[in-house]
Amino acid sequence: MIPLDTRPLFPRERRELISLLESLEPADWAKPTVCPGWAVRDITAHILNDYLRRLSGSRDGHAGAVFADGETLPAYLARTNDQFVAALRQCSPRTMTDLLAHLGPQLDEVWAATDLAGPADLNVSWAGGDTSPAWLDIARDYTEFWVHQQQIRDAVCRPGADDADLLRPVVVAFLHALPAALRDRPRPSGTAVLIEVTGTAGGRWAVISDGIAWDLTAAIPEAPAAVLRMDADTVWRLGSRGLTVDQARQRIQFEGNHELTISATTLLAVVA
Repeated sequence: MIPLDTRPLFPRERRELISLLESLEPADWAKPTVCPGWAVRDITAHILNDYLRRLSGSRDGHAGAVFADGETLPAYLARTNDQFVAALRQCSPRTMTDLLAHLGPQLDEVWAATDLAGPADLNVSWAGGDTSPAWLDIARDYTEFWVHQQQIRDAVCRPGADDADLLRPVVVAFLHALPAALRDRPRPSGTAVLIEVTGTAGGRWAVISDGIAWDLTAAIPEAPAAVLRMDADTVWRLGSRGLTVDQARQRIQFEGNHELTISATTLLAVVA
């Protein structure tokens, strides 16, 4: 794994979000987004739900909504997210924006008090494994907020909040989903898949096998078994399924072992 400290980025990402929301016209709030059935106002409500759920759970120790009998994690999240979004349709855009501005600094305080090397409050299931470090849990929330802001920007045709220093941590966090994408492709120890992400938010990383599992590293192998080359926009849209796997593959350059490149492009950095 490649540890990240995304905590300093939350206030800036939130300032960009608040500025965007305050600039929207009334009609913008009803525009459809890439999230099926959700308009701009609904994604905003969902972000607010994330703030409230994390403060209630990580700060206050509140267990939150319970699972229904036999309910899977994806089904639980879909149900509770939809319930909150539906309830928040009673709130005005200004009220939601004010709540985000009010609660955000409280969430920053929770992150500041967290031991990055300690265990996560919430396991990052898409990274594989039964436990996650706290830094990855926090980075996952950063990617959640950043991606949802971009989905709003796409819906209202407003570019922004994608400077390299804001986008690169999303890329690195999402690449931690690669070991899970490759787990059904065992290879001899030392086998490597090289990922080249172009542009100012990019870089070069590798996923290397120890003979049993895969791990993301910044070490660059001399002779990788496979190479994938793409831009940062493709990484985050693929990882959040803003692009389908087939759409993303049309934007990616491949070299080397076909099985490994095909599996790597199933990268999924959200619960689905």
